[in-house]
Amino acid sequence: METVTVSPKFQVVIPKAVRTSLGIKPGQKVQVLEYDGRIELIPEKPLSELRGILKGKNVGFTREKDRL
Repeated sequence: METVTVSPKFQVVIPKAVRTSLGIKPGQKVQVLEYDGRIELIPEKPLSELRGILKGKNVGFTREKDRL
């Protein structure tokens, strides 16, 4: 775990090891969530990277009769 400092402008720098591990690039959007008293940063991925993410998953299911 690494510690960062909040600047007077409320900015933080994501440590290089974390940026590299998650593949975060300059200009990339990151979602910020407050959850249970903590801050979570979630990198957004372009839709092109998500292609095939469900390949091999069982997506077959039976719908309820009152649904289309």
